[in-house]
Amino acid sequence: MTDNNTFYITTPIYYPSGKLQLGNSYTTVLADAAARYNRLLGKDTYFLTGTDEHGLKIEQKAEALNMTPKAYVDGMADQIKELWKLMDISYDQFIRTTDDIHEKAVAQIFEQLLAQGDIYKGAYEGWYSVSDEEYFTESQLAEVYRDAEGNVTGGKAPSGHEVELVKEESYFFKMSKYADWLLEYYQAHPEFIQPEARMNEMINNFIKPGLEDLAVTRTSFTWGVPVPSDPKHVIYVWIDALANYITALGYDGEDTTNFDKFWPASVHLVGKEIVRFHTIYWPIMLHALGLELPKTILGHGWLVMKDGKMSKSKGNVIYPEVLVERYGLDAVRYYLLKAMPFGNDGVFTPEDFIGKLNYDLANDLGNLLNRTVAMINKYEGGVIPALNSGVTEFDADLAQTAAEVIAEFNANMVDIKTADALSAVWKLIARANKYIDETEPWVLAKNDDRAKLADVMAHLAATLRIVAILLQPFMTHAPKQIFAQLGLNADDMQIANLNFADLAAGATVVKKGEPIFPRRDAKEEEAFIAGLLTKSDKKKGRAAMEENKTETQPVADDWNPADTEMNSSKDALLEYDDFDKVELKVAEIIAVEEVPKSDKLLQFRLNAGDSQDRQILSGIKKWYPNYSELVGKKVVIVANMKPRKMMGRLSQGMILSAEYDGEVQLTILPDSVVPGSGVE
Repeated sequence: MTDNNTFYITTPIYYPSGKLQLGNSYTTVLADAAARYNRLLGKDTYFLTGTDEHGLKIEQKAEALNMTPKAYVDGMADQIKELWKLMDISYDQFIRTTDDIHEKAVAQIFEQLLAQGDIYKGAYEGWYSVSDEEYFTESQLAEVYRDAEGNVTGGKAPSGHEVELVKEESYFFKMSKYADWLLEYYQAHPEFIQPEARMNEMINNFIKPGLEDLAVTRTSFTWGVPVPSDPKHVIYVWIDALANYITALGYDGEDTTNFDKFWPASVHLVGKEIVRFHTIYWPIMLHALGLELPKTILGHGWLVMKDGKMSKSKGNVIYPEVLVERYGLDAVRYYLLKAMPFGNDGVFTPEDFIGKLNYDLANDLGNLLNRTVAMINKYEGGVIPALNSGVTEFDADLAQTAAEVIAEFNANMVDIKTADALSAVWKLIARANKYIDETEPWVLAKNDDRAKLADVMAHLAATLRIVAILLQPFMTHAPKQIFAQLGLNADDMQIANLNFADLAAGATVVKKGEPIFPRRDAKEEEAFIAGLLTKSDKKKGRAAMEENKTETQPVADDWNPADTEMNSSKDALLEYDDFDKVELKVAEIIAVEEVPKSDKLLQFRLNAGDSQDRQILSGIKKWYPNYSELVGKKVVIVANMKPRKMMGRLSQGMILSAEYDGEVQLTILPDSVVPGSGVE
């Protein structure tokens, strides 16, 4: 039985049938972030990953390459380990199902289940997908092939892979025996499957329709763990592979120290496509063995492309190695952990990747660090002053924001909601950038207000210290670089009991800080990433664009705009050429403040993908009394309006809003939209 000071997290073990792509990397990076976070809390943490190396598909691939299966999987395992090294994955163990300790334990587990009557011998006939390593009934097939007489001759699994008819002797696990128990367990442990929708899917799609017994051996191939009491049978994947989570800890081995210490697992991380096997087959197997169940199984979504899941057959695969080499590891890890909302799919686009690099990392974080280091050098001789409170009227709010962000961050990381945790960190970064605008250090220097100026510098350094510490689970280089540029002690970076006020005075910042995230040319980099896709995919993309083009149709001479519901509420209709002159762009709100002596105006600082932020004044103060909540929102602006002065301040555009019955609302766009995108 584990205690509260241990944390055991696992990824699924990867099937080494081909090179892992960016989407495959997400689970392992997610697990790594959770493991790093718990280590920073001081917990005794164990992080397991590895490879699932048995099965017919491996046997066939090795044969096609004129290799032994073992030689083939040895090479693939080394390749995957190299990828995890590149991605800075801090796993504690890399298990392979060909490890002797695993194979021996799996054989013992099978014989125990057989001896106690949970496994029995029978015969199987059904449709089998080699690619999925899964059996299907005819009704489960996504597509069925029939001959002229109407007999089923084949078909496709829900995954799209071909199936073949299999008839063979097999051993079966009595899953049906435990269906009622499993349903009761779900109801008593709502935290067992996350997100909640996954549990409902298991109940409605698999348990309520009737849980069938599961074929757990094969006789048509030999690459696997043989059944000790009946060696012509090979133990099938769902006992072999799933057991890795306990065999890796020494279960049924000579040394069970780690098993006694870390089991049950805190979290199994799995992709949504294998939730069924981990939340139905696995808990039943553990229960039959008399073992405790893992605390939580988190079924995350996929990182997909615009045309669906990454797939070599579609030609839309991005490999992480290329992105890491060009943009750095921290940028790739940040993107993966920010782009995937909890439990849902994330959509990879070149625009979104480069947008997050340029705006989140280069503009927001990088610029804050660069400005802070430069100002401490300029105004304080390079030495961080002592941190006081209440010297400026904005100090308390910045410190309060930091405290709220730390609490929000921790709450999200406990649930492994990394995108939400990162959003919390960026609230603090945005608040610090606003703090600079509020305190205007250059004005304080001009007025020789040394006390306030020193206070502002200390508050900015304290903020960056908090940011760097919180970013450690996600980025493995930038946090240390931030500490180094601030001259802080890298040994003092524990997340536990983190406090804004704990900044030590007297550290000397670097003379000139190098940008940790250089800004990239967006068009050039988007084109580079798009070029990573295969030619066939580009052709399909171009064909789709051509197909979706519509020709302009001439308007009949007797057409009267007043006769249609599309008539404008204004007296005059625009010509297309007039409308085409208006440039609409997506902009992210960086900061909002009131305009002194104005009852109507709010002043916005926005990132619209330009070389520098722009300022727009808008008369919507009446409808947004809590205007600070708008920071981070994406809006539409008219980007090519001639600048004009309002209340003595320059306004460089217009923010679009909707008005109905005297009420005004800004046009808020989804978070996934990239600043600088055109609106058409």
